[in-house]
Amino acid sequence: MVGKQQPTTNTKSPFEALSTTENKPATPTVITNGMIREEDDVGRRSVAKRAGSESVKEKSVSVILLAGGKGKRMGASMPKQYLPLLGQPIALYSFYTFSHMIEVKEIVVVCDPSYKDIFQEIQTKWLVLLSDTKEKIHVDLKFAFPGKERQDSVYSGLQAVDLNSELVCIHDSARPLVTPGDVKKVLKDGWLNGAAVLGVPAKATIKEANSESFVVRTLDRKTLWEMQTPQVIKPELLKEGFELVNREGLEVTDDVSIVEHLKHPVYITEGSYTNIKVTTPDDLLLAERILSTS
Repeated sequence: MVGKQQPTTNTKSPFEALSTTENKPATPTVITNGMIREEDDVGRRSVAKRAGSESVKEKSVSVILLAGGKGKRMGASMPKQYLPLLGQPIALYSFYTFSHMIEVKEIVVVCDPSYKDIFQEIQTKWLVLLSDTKEKIHVDLKFAFPGKERQDSVYSGLQAVDLNSELVCIHDSARPLVTPGDVKKVLKDGWLNGAAVLGVPAKATIKEANSESFVVRTLDRKTLWEMQTPQVIKPELLKEGFELVNREGLEVTDDVSIVEHLKHPVYITEGSYTNIKVTTPDDLLLAERILSTS
């Protein structure tokens, strides 16, 4: 079991950096023929959405927090999501973010049973970071067993989701720096479109190569996006996708790919480059720097 870390000597909680978001300009919106057409704030694209209620209801979202990975690339003695980041386990950062959002009804943590107590302890009393800082969790907490592959873990978590939930929000616990603002955006887009995923435009030049490592072609960077989490899907759509994936024996590397197999459109919500996945020791150092300067 993970040894409990001593509170840091900082005057601020490391979680506080996640509770503020940048104020971005409003998205231009035009409603025509019952459809909402929006152009994002940098004019990259225009997307049609069905007009209607744009608001995600309170207590209507089930979060599946994936925390069962081995983290072999980190080379540590424990899974990467439980390594300390400024004195607190990495997995608790996104847990904190989701647990303080009014849209979230429950968090289903998919993890090895030996790590359950990390989350159970803060169900009734939040970790004490400062002598006068105590917060309580206002969401239901459930657990599910991890599977062999990512899609198996998601499926396991889906079985524990409340039947009345209107959205399923799947997140890698190894992404500790996701902000409430970005989560709210992707929840809204998931509600409007049925499926949405946080992503950022690709920065690097991407080339396709053949099996002998010779360049086949250079891909158009303007059309390429790097996928992140959360990935938000309406539960009935996710269940239908899993039926197809399981029936056909398909393997998928992310959650919205399950929906893509149904030929259902998936909307990309532009997120933040700071929403990194902590996979290597260098990633951990970068996450520390981001938090320290927030």
